[in-house]
Amino acid sequence: MRADKIFLVGFMAAGKSTVAKALAHKLDWRVEDSDELIEKRERKTVADIFDRHGELYFRTSERAVIKELAPLQHVVIATGGGTFTIQENRTVINQNGVSVWLDVSLNTVLERLPTDGRRPLAKNQTAMRSLYASRQAAYRYAHLRIDANELTTEELVQQIMEWMAA
Repeated sequence: MRADKIFLVGFMAAGKSTVAKALAHKLDWRVEDSDELIEKRERKTVADIFDRHGELYFRTSERAVIKELAPLQHVVIATGGGTFTIQENRTVINQNGVSVWLDVSLNTVLERLPTDGRRPLAKNQTAMRSLYASRQAAYRYAHLRIDANELTTEELVQQIMEWMAA
């Protein structure tokens, strides 16, 4: 599949930011991270934005960032874990580029998540299990799904590149 833009989607701690950097390097493309862009604009961490303004405010900022990134070319974009669950974002992403779902199990997520509070939606494990289950249906709309549980960053990059070349 030929495309000039790749959006990495999936649950928190799936490896989207890490893979985005490695893939962009391999393709000699630009890399963007929607959460980092929001943090720069707001001059607050995602956790601070959630605490001070709430999730709705964050999601509004996120929608604006996705729309701004849509016209760019030769870019790999790491999205936030909830970005693709919003229909408007999913439409913009799938119409303007290729969406790649890095699918990891909840156990993998729990092993990878830092316990320092940087992930505001991960504070309550029961709620997080429910959130994980509810987001799976949205991720299925991605153009490509990769089981990212056991693969290295390099292997994930290789799989994406092979799929893009097909």
